Amino acid sequence: MLPDFSAGSWALAGIAAVGIGISKSGLPGISLLHVVLFAQLFPGITSTGVVLPMLIAGDLGAVWLFRRHAQWPHVGRTLPPALAGVVAGWWLMGRLPSTQFGPIIGGIVLSLAVVQLLRDLKPGIFQDVPQSRGFAWTMGFIAGVTTMLANAAGPVMGLYLLAVALPKDAFVGTSAWFFLLINLLKVPFSAQLGLITLESLSFNALLVPLIFGGLFLGKSFVSRIPQRWFDVLVLAFAVAAAFKLLLSPLGR
Repeated sequence: MLPDFSAGSWALAGIAAVGIGISKSGLPGISLLHVVLFAQLFPGITSTGVVLPMLIAGDLGAVWLFRRHAQWPHVGRTLPPALAGVVAGWWLMGRLPSTQFGPIIGGIVLSLAVVQLLRDLKPGIFQDVPQSRGFAWTMGFIAGVTTMLANAAGPVMGLYLLAVALPKDAFVGTSAWFFLLINLLKVPFSAQLGLITLESLSFNALLVPLIFGGLFLGKSFVSRIPQRWFDVLVLAFAVAAAFKLLLSPLGR
């Protein structure tokens, strides 16, 4: 059974689905769009389970579009700590009010964005940190926690890939594989919490064509912008996402 939405709510769901596709094909900061919109349509943490299969659909499309560009060493360095972060986030979901997720994640993302901005302004600061194992493990763990709590790890992983200075195609290809694997690993946890149901999967199936449409829109846009502007947009979207999360709770 599909949700009993008004026409306006269905329009918001459609916009959010297109946003998933765009975020998966190169602009991870836009991921906040679907996080916020689906949180308005579904109460509390329910939205995380509703959105997860759609994220996986977007990941599959992004992997297909950018399959030749992944940098596997970065996937391998961040995926194990991300899985630990997923377990930590799953544990926190039963212990923290969902209204606290947004401010916590927003504070983390804003701190990371400030560090990246300092590196851009003064390249000598933290020059060797992005290539260290500790940085990769820390960012992977944070990405795991934030993706489990609110499907909001796009800006976190975007800042990591920006810090290690990946070209935009490698950025998207690496991000696509990372999120496909971590989102698949999240499925048992979301299912255990009762967040994925036959009803939610029917809703997902209806929106998949819009996700694929967003993928091609995003790919077309990213292919046309210079690398420098791509980096600026990733950082700008991350900062905007952080402030939105700080000011507006995700749950209700």
